[in-house]
Amino acid sequence: MSPSLFCFGLGYTALALARRLQAEGWRIAGTCREAGRQEELARLGIAARLFDRDRPLADARSLLAGFTHLLSSVPPDEAGDPVLDLHGPDITSRSELAWIGYLSTTGVYGDRQGGWVDEESALRPTGERGRRRVAAEAGWRALGQRLPVHIFRLAGIYGPGRSAFDALRARRAQRIEKSGHVFSRIHVADIVQVLHASMARPRAGAIYNLCDDDPAAPADVIAHAAALLGVAPPPLVPLAEAKLSEMARSFYDDNKRVRNDRIKQELGVRLTYPDYRAGLAAILAAEKARGSSAVAPS
Repeated sequence: MSPSLFCFGLGYTALALARRLQAEGWRIAGTCREAGRQEELARLGIAARLFDRDRPLADARSLLAGFTHLLSSVPPDEAGDPVLDLHGPDITSRSELAWIGYLSTTGVYGDRQGGWVDEESALRPTGERGRRRVAAEAGWRALGQRLPVHIFRLAGIYGPGRSAFDALRARRAQRIEKSGHVFSRIHVADIVQVLHASMARPRAGAIYNLCDDDPAAPADVIAHAAALLGVAPPPLVPLAEAKLSEMARSFYDDNKRVRNDRIKQELGVRLTYPDYRAGLAAILAAEKARGSSAVAPS
């Protein structure tokens, strides 16, 4: 059977994986939430159906037939995991699936006051979003009693079009002052690398942390990006005074460092961007090669 991937949620990360596999000859299909996105994916040769909790797939069982791999990047909502709730039985009916991946978050570990966690650490989420992820993980692991499910706990994702450069240029970057606070991050290309390696070496029930080697203070990342652009960094702002969305503020609820030894030892992954400095430098170099603006707007 020719390799093929069905993605529930063809967002930023899943699409990056899909494009790599597509270049290797894989058949790709999946879901998205908006008609405009559906049209964009069609232009890339990817057939996508509209899906969310209020719009289940009408013919999911037949739609999934013939796919060898399945990925879900759909986050849980207040009612649970929409993919499992609406299509769990449809997925379990597909015995030909050789690999299933679920994209979770390192937020399941909660706050460790700057301490280290690995895949064996207890799950102690501090907020509602983290608790939903723990419940969703449990649901996917239960599905794994019959199918080869893999859980990937992602740190903060950045990459082309989604980096500190973009925040600086849009004048929405903030350097938040919170003493001793760090969190982990990972370049989208390294997420793709790990998922690809897992597909080549599946291990049913595996859980992997996806992060780089250098947990760092968010303010340091913004300052470094500003230096690369040759602009002044934003001033430090106390956390209590920062204008942050609920999701952005949740990143400051947890202070931890995440270990990534398992992806290296078990999957043989060698990170392309082992720290944010390498990742940002590569993004900027690619922008300059394309002739993109390398400075913030005046």
